[in-house]
Amino acid sequence: MRRLCKVIVATALITPLILFLLFGANANAADGKITATKLETTAQSAVLMDGNGTVLFEKNAHQPLPPASVTKSMTLLLAVEAVEQGKIKLTDEVSTSENAWRQGGSQIWLEPGERMTVKELMTAIAVVSANDAAVALMEHIYGSEQAAVDAMNQRAADLGLKNTHFANVNGLPVAGHYLSAYDTALIVKEAIKHPLYMELCGIKETWLRNGKNWLVNTNKLLWWYKGADGLKTGWTEEAKYCFAGTAKRDGLRLIAVVFATPEPRSHLRESMKLMDWGFANYIAAPVVEKGSPVEKMKVNNGTEKEVQLIAAKDITLLLAKGQNKAIQKRFVAGPAVNAPVAEGQKCGELIIEKDGKEVDKVDLVAAKTVPRIGFGQIISNMFYELFSINR
Repeated sequence: MRRLCKVIVATALITPLILFLLFGANANAADGKITATKLETTAQSAVLMDGNGTVLFEKNAHQPLPPASVTKSMTLLLAVEAVEQGKIKLTDEVSTSENAWRQGGSQIWLEPGERMTVKELMTAIAVVSANDAAVALMEHIYGSEQAAVDAMNQRAADLGLKNTHFANVNGLPVAGHYLSAYDTALIVKEAIKHPLYMELCGIKETWLRNGKNWLVNTNKLLWWYKGADGLKTGWTEEAKYCFAGTAKRDGLRLIAVVFATPEPRSHLRESMKLMDWGFANYIAAPVVEKGSPVEKMKVNNGTEKEVQLIAAKDITLLLAKGQNKAIQKRFVAGPAVNAPVAEGQKCGELIIEKDGKEVDKVDLVAAKTVPRIGFGQIISNMFYELFSINR
């Protein structure tokens, strides 16, 4: 009998523990809120946010720290934007300076005067964090490394980064060079908007110098983690192990940044831990798709009487699993638009509300061009409407 009582007591004690271990991270409370296990990380500084910038977890996220090669998340962003703006072409050849040749750490062993294309240098930066390639490329774009550093700091200011200062383009240890995990996540948030950037970061392995050198991406999450498609690893003795990573599953984009993790691969492990927690507890609820028809608007004096308005971008809302998904949409625009109407012209907005509060909005633009009718047709229409009213 005593033995039976012990079994019953033990079962009563163990059962809640088993249930907690099995369901604790995803259990939904009766009010629809998440009851999640506590998230911890060995990183000195860390942040987890979604692709829209909502912070899901943070630990010393605004602490300025040496970022090592995570610096190159900004370096590569400026290079990609330079290509998009037509300042440089991917096929342009870059000559290696002695300054680029002198760089230590991770490199592709450029020789002074050696020439590579912009695309090859960008690939070397994205895949193997090549310090020499970073300097050579930024000197080509801006004329000098210092001018490139100034441009990086200006771009940081444009993005609203409060705890960031660049002193070089590759992250080698130097005084006055720092980033915060939060600021780095904002750089990643901007980077994912650029297809070329993500294409480069997604390269697992490639060949350089006509097949003489094999480059293998330092971001092992590309192999290990479902949905991973970027972004930048880093290590120095001063910075320890750092990583800015991103992955997308079922429409939910997560960004994880960890700084100063203690041992090899711990930066990758801790990033996966953060994203595992995020994907386990949150979903992306699609609200409107870019290009989808939303409303029609009357056109004054146009060759057509109305124009279809479409969403200018995708909108997805981050929701905790089990949370009330009741979302309201409110169309805001004038009664009509005057012709001519250009394709892509903003004609209104769609306001997204949850629990009566605005949470997002999207521009509504004309799906096609509607020319203005001639003066004679306008007069004719006026007479037609006048006689129609008098009948």
